[in-house]
Amino acid sequence: MALTARYRAVELALMAYAAVVTAVALDRAPAAPGNWGIALAHALVVVLVLLLARAGASATGRALRDVAPLLLLLGLYAALDVLHTGPYHRSYDALVLGWEERLFGMQPARDWWQRHPSRFWSTVLHGVYFGYYLILAVPALFFLARGDRPALRGFTRAVMTTFCVCFLVFIFLPVAGPYYTFARPTGPFVETVTAKLVYASLTSGSSYGAAFPSSHVAATTAAGIAAWRGSRRLGLALLAPVVLMPIATVYCQMHYAVDALAGIGIGLSVPALAARLEGADLSA
Repeated sequence: MALTARYRAVELALMAYAAVVTAVALDRAPAAPGNWGIALAHALVVVLVLLLARAGASATGRALRDVAPLLLLLGLYAALDVLHTGPYHRSYDALVLGWEERLFGMQPARDWWQRHPSRFWSTVLHGVYFGYYLILAVPALFFLARGDRPALRGFTRAVMTTFCVCFLVFIFLPVAGPYYTFARPTGPFVETVTAKLVYASLTSGSSYGAAFPSSHVAATTAAGIAAWRGSRRLGLALLAPVVLMPIATVYCQMHYAVDALAGIGIGLSVPALAARLEGADLSA
């Protein structure tokens, strides 16, 4: 309990995650030299978290400590692509495809949209998928602007501990996902504005091996619950996209169905465990 008195649960999770990545990157660096930089960057993440935890009681120090974990997110995600370069560019899609076949008797990510193509649902669900970025950003900005520090800390804790767990799985069980495994959707299904936005974002910022579990689903589940606890109005505003996200990831052929199911489980369980570790009140 001494550690949790000094460090927040999200800080412990980040330091543990960064330490694991540093060790993995050092191990892989001789065969994939880009990992030397990944090892150094993640070692510095540990140092940064230690420094922020000692930032003192100043308003600036407290604000940095609250938001810094979220600001690290893009860098942590981008590093996954480097970890999977060279001889480590492999995937376990065959394993997940077997799970899909046994559970559903089909491949939902491929067969669903092909059997029931809809320009309307393509527009809506690609929009939901792309809205993932807003679901992660808006609550943090809302709580920050409102000066609601407990809600901001709860949101950061829920989202970032969830990402740490997802990213660890990506490292040791990389799954490329249906976007890479199956033939890409064509025709009117992908000619909508929202579909084009999604494909453009994937071209510029997708990391290989990050399909199982779906961090889109896990993080939006965690974010939606944390937003609800901080503001009922905000939680209601996010309810529809959060509920539709698992459907969107599968129908738009971005994730396998088991990716989405695993994401829901992680998004529900990990934030609750992190809150319990920190002794946070979840009764609100």
